Amino acid sequence: MYQHILIPTDGSELADHAVTHGLSLAKSVAARVSVIVVEAPFDYGAITASNVRQIPDAISKHTEEIKRHATSVLERASEAAKLACVSYDTIQVEDAQPYEAIIKAANERGCDLIVMASHGRSGLSAVFLGSVTNKVLTHTKTPVLVCH
Repeated sequence: MYQHILIPTDGSELADHAVTHGLSLAKSVAARVSVIVVEAPFDYGAITASNVRQIPDAISKHTEEIKRHATSVLERASEAAKLACVSYDTIQVEDAQPYEAIIKAANERGCDLIVMASHGRSGLSAVFLGSVTNKVLTHTKTPVLVCH
């Protein structure tokens, strides 16, 4: 059935549920898993002209923060994969468009399923904020299993 499952996560409780579900599915079909965390790149627009000299420090701080966050999230996913006895690897990517990074990773790694969470936004918040999950669903040719 499935041989390689991509599981995007942001470390949230809902995303952790999708990691657990994806690992369970992977174990049941003897698939391997890639877990991906997509972090936002440094926002140069947040630096005012008067603070331009602070850019190197701000970039360094941002890099440390996203590395710390991604490491924490991926370590939790790795422990869960080990406990489930599922073959896995982890990916950390910086991209302003997380859905594009997810689709690219799925394509590059030959994944035949993406298992991810949806925060279930509706109404105006869905229109204005969009949804990474919705964008993945809209733009990928890989099947997507959405966990709520």
